[in-house]
Amino acid sequence: MKKKSVASLFAASLMGLSLLTGCSSGKSAPEASDSTQTASSQEETAASEETASEESSVSGDGSMEDVTVILDYVANTNHTGMYVALDKGYYTDAGLNVNIVEPTEGATATLVAVGKGDFGISYQEDVTIALTSEDPLPIKAIAAIIQHNTSGFVTYADKNISSPKDFEGKTYAGWGGPGEEAVLKAVMAQAGADYSKLNVVISDGSGFEALKDRVDIMWFFEGWDNVKCEMNDFPINYMPVRDLDERLDYYTPVIIASDETLENRPDMTKAFLAATEKGYRYAIENPDESAAILQKYAPDYSLEMLEKSQEYLSDKYMEDTDRWGAMKDEVWDNYTDFMVEYGVIDEAIPAASCYTNEFLPE
Repeated sequence: MKKKSVASLFAASLMGLSLLTGCSSGKSAPEASDSTQTASSQEETAASEETASEESSVSGDGSMEDVTVILDYVANTNHTGMYVALDKGYYTDAGLNVNIVEPTEGATATLVAVGKGDFGISYQEDVTIALTSEDPLPIKAIAAIIQHNTSGFVTYADKNISSPKDFEGKTYAGWGGPGEEAVLKAVMAQAGADYSKLNVVISDGSGFEALKDRVDIMWFFEGWDNVKCEMNDFPINYMPVRDLDERLDYYTPVIIASDETLENRPDMTKAFLAATEKGYRYAIENPDESAAILQKYAPDYSLEMLEKSQEYLSDKYMEDTDRWGAMKDEVWDNYTDFMVEYGVIDEAIPAASCYTNEFLPE
């Protein structure tokens, strides 16, 4: 399979910038500033200024540093920690005027790469594809929001489709992602089923109800879609992808930044991640209160829905780690090898080229 080109996403991103909408800790929709912090060269104050740079990005004249974060989708419980940090003033305390915006469809990585956002929400799969494309994007993952893949295949319980071996002759409705076909081929082959006998269509967005009589299989996120099913007494069979192939336990979602941001604004990056970590730790300890905060920015969802989703995800943000956001080579390499094996990318890329833990709080 040919490497995916991102040239079309670049054009779409520039055309769609006027569609970005968001929430800010200060003035609305600020442009990201290119200003950087410079430490004093005086030896007697170096230590104290280093500490200050880690805690705040306020410039010498007391002004705030503008920061734009582009989401991967509409605001949801994957993003709760950032909205907590925004709402409770953690970003402001760090000297950051943070504006969180929703993206033009499918263009977050490109928008970040061309400097329209300082940080973005993406996925390990998309980062790897972007870095191995014909026109590689200058981006890198800098934090994992969730430590394990919490997604899987779902079927209506009454249809008795409980394994990929049952997928033959059925209809799968997906979103057309580049790795989607590869995952389906892999899990079906490992179960002794033939992928060519699966009917694949693009989802019309009608949700879980379509599983009754229009399609048979969908790919859901446990902390969101499964919660909706539970609240609507809609019985499902759920097959976590990481249980079907351990290489599918990849990072989704992740926070990304451009190489330029990391090179030219390291102190701001550290300050942003420190305040963001504080927001996610608050969400871990206070799921219901955090859900109420998120609803201020996502009023279309009921508080009950957000609370149930938050109660699930709060245990997942730092599952199996003591350091928020930390990523491992093994996870990146395992999924990269999977993508090479199934033709999603042409050749492997080192994990160190895809992510860094350098800017995370210790």
